[in-house]
Amino acid sequence: MQITFLGTSSGVPTRSRNVSSVTLRLPQRAEFWLFDCGEGTQHQLLRSELKTSQLRRIFITHLHGDHIFGLMGLLASCGLAGNVDRVDIYGPPGLNEYLKACGKYSHTRFSFPTQVHTVSPGIIYEDEEYTVICGALKHRVTAFGYRIVEKDRPGRFDVEKAKALKIPSGPIYGQLKRGETVTLDDGRKIQGKDLCGEPEIGRKFVYCTDTVYCDGAVDLAQDADVLIHEATFAHQDSQLAFERLHSTSTMAAQVALSAGVKQLIMTHFSPRYAPGNNIGLEDLLKEAQAIFPKTKLAYDFFSYEIPRRRVPELVVEGR
Repeated sequence: MQITFLGTSSGVPTRSRNVSSVTLRLPQRAEFWLFDCGEGTQHQLLRSELKTSQLRRIFITHLHGDHIFGLMGLLASCGLAGNVDRVDIYGPPGLNEYLKACGKYSHTRFSFPTQVHTVSPGIIYEDEEYTVICGALKHRVTAFGYRIVEKDRPGRFDVEKAKALKIPSGPIYGQLKRGETVTLDDGRKIQGKDLCGEPEIGRKFVYCTDTVYCDGAVDLAQDADVLIHEATFAHQDSQLAFERLHSTSTMAAQVALSAGVKQLIMTHFSPRYAPGNNIGLEDLLKEAQAIFPKTKLAYDFFSYEIPRRRVPELVVEGR
């Protein structure tokens, strides 16, 4: 699972930062998911190593322009390219009507199937590998955050060891791979866990923007491996944050601390903190790290590989 930031500015683009868009690449599926789609996102995709033919799902947090103005253009270009099989789009009420109006007045028809799913808090998508959960945030309009949970996978099955134990191949291997205990024809009981490596613990990715500090963000981010959280304002501008229902750097850090996340990556920065101004983004980073040291600043085209978790070691009494 690899995160790539395509846009990290808030409200308007700057010379070095486009407006909101983040991708989550799932290499084992040869596909990626897109979170928000501000104006110019398709240009950012062209400048990245991602292929639009692998776009499969789009998750929209809310209907402000800096998060959706690039959506229709991206979908239209994918249609003209003819290299996308299907796209499922998830977002708040009104998103489907917005896309229908764009299509109607621009006379645009997609050459591939699309489906818009209107979300509400809870599980909004699940398959054999991933669960996607939606949670309400606190902004000036209806806004949601998203939590992607990778399901645990059993460890690698040791075929050579199975052969050495003279375990006949076939359906029995499947049972052992799933960790089951199997009784062989000769009476031996074989435990699947003895033939499998350590299980791979599923990773958790959470995306929260736009929002002021709220319990909803903390709940959504619980025990996440990576939390992407907006940090529009510096701490000294917290009054602006409360008025506009955005977060400061310290609010983002407090969410990460309260939720027990492994890594915080801040994004959605106000252009007021551009180089040369009295307060810069490095100041926002210091503010956040004073509360939550495992904090990074996102920038356009920054990529981050979410590391796999190790199986927790058993605590043995007396040690």
